[in-house]
Amino acid sequence: MKLSFHTAALGAVFCAALCVMLGSCATAGGTVTESFTVDSRGTPVTLGEIELQMESFLGLGNLKKIAVPVTYYPKDDAVCLQYRYNLINFYQFWSRKGRMYFQSALDSYNNDYNERNLSRNERKSGEKYGETVGYLVWQQGNFLVRAEGNMKIHFGYTFKNRAPFFTVLQLQAEYTDEMTRDNDRTSDVVLMYFTRAQAAALAALLDQEILDQYKLNVSSDKDKNDDYYMERDDY
Repeated sequence: MKLSFHTAALGAVFCAALCVMLGSCATAGGTVTESFTVDSRGTPVTLGEIELQMESFLGLGNLKKIAVPVTYYPKDDAVCLQYRYNLINFYQFWSRKGRMYFQSALDSYNNDYNERNLSRNERKSGEKYGETVGYLVWQQGNFLVRAEGNMKIHFGYTFKNRAPFFTVLQLQAEYTDEMTRDNDRTSDVVLMYFTRAQAAALAALLDQEILDQYKLNVSSDKDKNDDYYMERDDY
């Protein structure tokens, strides 16, 4: 009995230590259960524009390079990647934690690239560097339903025409209209392909010190408006 007690105690300590280690890791295999929302009709700050590749229309032909505006929503501390795919407008939002996971995933990819550890035969390479939770808004045309909801994002890599790419995989989001089931929507699965230079350009726009300054400026402006007052002469 004494031996069993000590064995169980050591096992519990080991499991606790392992959980702490995995919980603090944002690299390969990391999983996030975070859920967040964004006021997509808020006023964003323009951060810049990046380039990346996507599949051609309906997945036919070679990759197509597109320009993606990147904006910041200070109120929700969310960064938005705006793009059009298969005639649908997408607004993909990343939280602060999601941006941290992106940077960690990119660091791991760059290390594997430099160490020549990338393989065309690796199973589930598109999920190798972990996942996060994003917020998605999508709409086909200006007069149709504007759907939104949370979705998972996987970070990994793949090869295309013998060249490696860092990838960001947008999984499906579900939208349920409380008024009518006719407006329920499920978003497309979208795969983004980045060269290392393109991913580095996005990472530069996600500099948290710069984003925090934008957030501070918005808070400061709000405080000024809250303190505003005017005498009345209509008593």
